Amino acid sequence: MTPAEKLLKEGEGILRLAPTWVPRSFCRPGKRIKLHPDDYYILGLERGGIDERWLASTTWAENGPGTPDDEGLSYVVSKDGSERMLLCDAVAELKGELIGELWDKYGKWPMFSKFFDNAGPLPHHIHHRDEHARRVGADGKPEMYFFPSQVNNHGGEFPFTFFGLNPESTREEIRACLESFHKGDNHLLDHSRAYKIELDTGWDVPPGVLHAPASVCTYEPQLASDVYAMYQSVLYGGQCVGEELLWKNCPEEEKGNYDYLMDVIDWDMNVDPDFKRNRFMRPIVDREDERYREEWICYRCPTVSAKRLTVYPGQTVTVKDGAAYGMIMLEGHGRFGSHVIETPTLIRYGSLTRDEYFVSASAAARGVTVTNESDTEPIVMLKHFAENPDLERLYK
Repeated sequence: MTPAEKLLKEGEGILRLAPTWVPRSFCRPGKRIKLHPDDYYILGLERGGIDERWLASTTWAENGPGTPDDEGLSYVVSKDGSERMLLCDAVAELKGELIGELWDKYGKWPMFSKFFDNAGPLPHHIHHRDEHARRVGADGKPEMYFFPSQVNNHGGEFPFTFFGLNPESTREEIRACLESFHKGDNHLLDHSRAYKIELDTGWDVPPGVLHAPASVCTYEPQLASDVYAMYQSVLYGGQCVGEELLWKNCPEEEKGNYDYLMDVIDWDMNVDPDFKRNRFMRPIVDREDERYREEWICYRCPTVSAKRLTVYPGQTVTVKDGAAYGMIMLEGHGRFGSHVIETPTLIRYGSLTRDEYFVSASAAARGVTVTNESDTEPIVMLKHFAENPDLERLYK
């Protein structure tokens, strides 16, 4: 029996995952992802503070020179914590036995999620569409946002997100902003709209759409890619962005070509006058009874989706799903199949937890039994999927 087969059998179709922490040199930690206060800069000031936890990830974090080979990659660990292997290696070995039909289509686990936790806003930036990402050997990156109340005891310095461009913006105005990047504040946000973030709601952010995320701790299901480019030069508060990030994931032969940067922008989607109507998401109840409630929280993207499952105090429920998924606990404790689940208060860097798991396609199909062992507190978990045929129920 191979190591992956052993771990999958031990967990009865469910894999336990270790926390995966990711630093960003251009970010400042918001300190809401439960990492110990002494550990946010444990990787060194030159690497930046840890302000992301990646979930069910087989995607390497593109953090420039000096980035470890396994940064951003999730590890599977045994129930007793003595054995471990990369989730990407388990997927490559088990193939469809672990992720079902997704293996035949993608040849990999095609998504991951994360908690993004920055003290201030991010620059107005963009994720490349497939046609541009392919030129640097990557995939385009659709992503979605959800803002859980359980990890947002404060809203940070600027709880507003800029999305897209004003409908009256012109291509000439935006190109002039990009050409002015190296001169100081390029005033790109003058041509965009900010939305106050409402907890326990979400947004769909297709590739090609400019966005400057708020200083709110955000759950982000996304396609398995880390492509981006920063189009804003000076942030709210005066933090500057290096010009190399303007040209990130740009083919060498296109660097210096502002027309190429403009082509990355999906113009019609950015200037959509009904942007909120078309991109905003409130939870939609999928299934519920006196024991539990399950809601779609990210559902506008056909290739990535997410649910929130709430199991009420003292209740047990078996929940079936149409596809493999990763899950992360937000609240409560109990049992998840044969596993213990609990929501940690504080996590040391390098320590294991029992709040994150990966459910195989077969285990999801037969159903996972969740038991809430508290008589006062609900269990709340988030479940991140790639393509999930169950989503079709919303559109019938």
